[in-house]
Amino acid sequence: MKKLSIIGIISATLLLSSCFGTSEKPSQGAAVSSPPSLKVGELKKQDLTVYTEFSTTLEGKQNVEIWPKVSGFVQEVYVEEGQKIKKGQLLFKLETQTLNQDANAAKASVNVAEVEVSKLKPLVDKGIISEVQLETAKAKLEQAKASYQSVASNIGYARITSPVDGYIGEIPFKIGALVSSAMGKPLTTVSDISEVRAYFSLNEKELLKLKESMPKNAKNLMDIEKAPKVTLIMINGEEYAESGKIAMINNIINSTTGSVTARADFDNKSNLLSSGSTGKIKIPTIYTGAYEIPQAATVDLQGKKLVYVLKDDNTVTTIPINIVANTQKGFIVEKGINDGTTIVLEGVTKIKDGMTISPVNE
Repeated sequence: MKKLSIIGIISATLLLSSCFGTSEKPSQGAAVSSPPSLKVGELKKQDLTVYTEFSTTLEGKQNVEIWPKVSGFVQEVYVEEGQKIKKGQLLFKLETQTLNQDANAAKASVNVAEVEVSKLKPLVDKGIISEVQLETAKAKLEQAKASYQSVASNIGYARITSPVDGYIGEIPFKIGALVSSAMGKPLTTVSDISEVRAYFSLNEKELLKLKESMPKNAKNLMDIEKAPKVTLIMINGEEYAESGKIAMINNIINSTTGSVTARADFDNKSNLLSSGSTGKIKIPTIYTGAYEIPQAATVDLQGKKLVYVLKDDNTVTTIPINIVANTQKGFIVEKGINDGTTIVLEGVTKIKDGMTISPVNE
């Protein structure tokens, strides 16, 4: 019995040894994973232009509302809507029958006053009446003349002419309509569109950014005269052929809207642009000696943008970047990077600091 027990224990021991007692070590010739092959690129300073767009509304150089100075019925309309006109051209004529009657009455009063003065002069010379009576008569004559001139002017006001060159807008009042200076609409609007003004709004942050990008004068103040040309995107999405210039930036922020108004001017010799049209203004900002870093080359960490820099031993390390503007491809950086620095351009989410890569030049 003891022999059988010893044999059983030995057999069990051998069985356990065969199951758990041996584990093969990997051979020394087993393959080790190679560093990942990733595209890299060398950063070079360059001049970069970024455009900022603002919605705009166009107005003519002058939009002059035409109002009657006297009340009356429209007797004649000499122009058509959309017609090009010249300064001084006759636009409307109002009915003047009542004014003519007033003028005749005023003229008669002048004649009566003149006769009275003529009659009193010799009587004063002879001492029959006092000088005061003559002076009173003269005053009445001057008053009558003033009344006549006023009525005569009103007759002149019945002929309404254009104060500027331009194009006729809507004409809401037709022949026979009663018009006055107290009505709700003007007779028409004459728009001088030889030059078009594009008005746009900026919030406080955009204003500050625009000021920082503007050329400065000797006093380190914004110099609009040296500002870069701007582009107008018309409502059909096409760029207007003529470039414009920034003419005005209001420095007073509207407390209600938190914005300011600015204006860019465009020549409109072709008359392609119309007053009241809308579009977009593209304002360029030029960054001199800056770097453009692709978005795919950056990683986010705790609210910061980082890039992987390639070291001489093909290991990588992260550095933060200070972004000054965005582009369609990525980001613009002006400081914090040395010219000629090589960064990893792809696969940045799969690597980490100190890791070795196999760089592939772009």
